[in-house]
Amino acid sequence: MKKSNIAVIGVIIVLNFFLPRLMPGDPFLYLSVEDGNTAPVYSSQQIKVYEEYYGLDKPLHEQLIRYLTGIVKGDLGYSIFYHEKVTDMIAARIPWTLLIVISALVLSSVFGTMLGTICAWHRDSFLDRCVYFFMMVLSEIPGFLIGIFLLFYLGANLKWFPMSGGETVFASYSTPLEQVKDIIHHMVLPVLTLSLSRLGSFYLLSRSSMLNVLSKDYIRTAKGKGLKKHTVILKHGLKNSLPPVVTQFFMSLGAMVGQAVLVENVFSYPGAGSLMREAVVNRDYVLMQGIFLIMSATVLIMNGLAEFMLKKMDPRMV
Repeated sequence: MKKSNIAVIGVIIVLNFFLPRLMPGDPFLYLSVEDGNTAPVYSSQQIKVYEEYYGLDKPLHEQLIRYLTGIVKGDLGYSIFYHEKVTDMIAARIPWTLLIVISALVLSSVFGTMLGTICAWHRDSFLDRCVYFFMMVLSEIPGFLIGIFLLFYLGANLKWFPMSGGETVFASYSTPLEQVKDIIHHMVLPVLTLSLSRLGSFYLLSRSSMLNVLSKDYIRTAKGKGLKKHTVILKHGLKNSLPPVVTQFFMSLGAMVGQAVLVENVFSYPGAGSLMREAVVNRDYVLMQGIFLIMSATVLIMNGLAEFMLKKMDPRMV
């Protein structure tokens, strides 16, 4: 592992520890209220017991040592609010997030690359100008706004898709296929939202990369030989323009996970993003630390995988 990566991991772990504790409020004050009312759920003696159990009565440096020891052991602790193991809670939610994130990433990269390649071949045409303008506008719209529009139009107005959840509540499935169909039906809007939010970036990158490739001498040679248009585009053009797109694919996974936090809350989707919101609202330090750590690790892993794939595709580019 590179020294720079070790330093980054160290900074992430330290920030991951301190940021939740810089938030205003106290987790046990939030535990002692219900729906905004001031009726206490825990007595001051019970709160003291909980603080001792979670080590929150100790100085920060001792809390940090305890946190680092837990990471080394693979123990992220118990949720303050839910009283469950953080690793189990994240393990139950992360597959839902990865399902919509990977699906959206595949769709946005495939369609963005296709559109970028076509528009690069037909540079400065009416089609190119229209698609370019639309993608520039689309790339500036925040993902959660796209999600709200789709929620109201496709969900509430047309009633084509469910407006919330990952599955139909209390549904009874006669076959596993019925459950898969129900899950897909619920994930359409979140996936469509994430896909549209990243489509512009893949389009612009693939278009720029293809334009650069089309200016090369070997493309002019291929055209001069009388090769068919699809052969020039696919065999000589697209193949050589893909490395930046592949890199963007893996590096976008971390950004997509971040966007999923907002999108999941728009659609009440049961992923890690919804869990993070619950942890922040309840000032659940332990749960926040666990989610942030997993997301940070995901970004680092994807960045390393992107570098590896880029070396495999074209060693000259790294």
